[in-house]
Amino acid sequence: MTFWDHLDELRRVLFRSAIAIFLLAIPIFLAKDFLFSDIIFAPTKPDFILYKLLGSTFSEDFNLDLINIELSAQFFIHISVSLTLSLILAIPYILYQFWLFVKPGLYENEQKATRRAFGFGSFLFITGVIVGYLFVFPLTLRFLGSYQVSEAVPNQISLQSYISMFTRLILIMGIVFEMPALALILSKIGIISKSLLKKYRKHAFTILVITAAIITPSGDAFTLLVVATPLYLLYEFSILICRDSN
Repeated sequence: MTFWDHLDELRRVLFRSAIAIFLLAIPIFLAKDFLFSDIIFAPTKPDFILYKLLGSTFSEDFNLDLINIELSAQFFIHISVSLTLSLILAIPYILYQFWLFVKPGLYENEQKATRRAFGFGSFLFITGVIVGYLFVFPLTLRFLGSYQVSEAVPNQISLQSYISMFTRLILIMGIVFEMPALALILSKIGIISKSLLKKYRKHAFTILVITAAIITPSGDAFTLLVVATPLYLLYEFSILICRDSN
């Protein structure tokens, strides 16, 4: 295939991916009540699953009320959230499409390794989204939503602020959970090894903390810690699954 043939095939991959996102967005958009009341706004309620698991201290005396201050905000937030969630759900299909795109240019042994990495990456992305939703976002919300410099200044959280934090944290966690899949690919082609990752463990820790500070939406120390912890655990998991140098 020529360069333009490859470019045309990539265009088809992107088009199929966009169609998948659009088709998923339709039922998500129509399921507005369930989507917002039972999923997106669930962490604002005291009976959220994480709060129950952490005990009565977390499950009591917490109920976050949201406000809307812009006329068109709720409609456009409904659309953007539907598209974002459809993108998240479509990631396995999108990765599969990109796998089909790169497959013809790989040798048979490379195809096997890359196919596993793409499948592993899909699983890790969904896992990261779940961890972000059940763990990272609720703890961040609980801390920032109840923090006050003074009782004279009550928190009034806007809908736009809440949704922005929600979608960014969920997507960020899905993306950073791809680290082991990337490490597996680089290990298979000989760029990194288990011993190399062990050797630079301390350096990696510093880099991961800096990365967590950069990608943390709110910029506060608590959220940084909540994001940095799974990042480092993912690094240790990457060491476990990587091959050692020959």
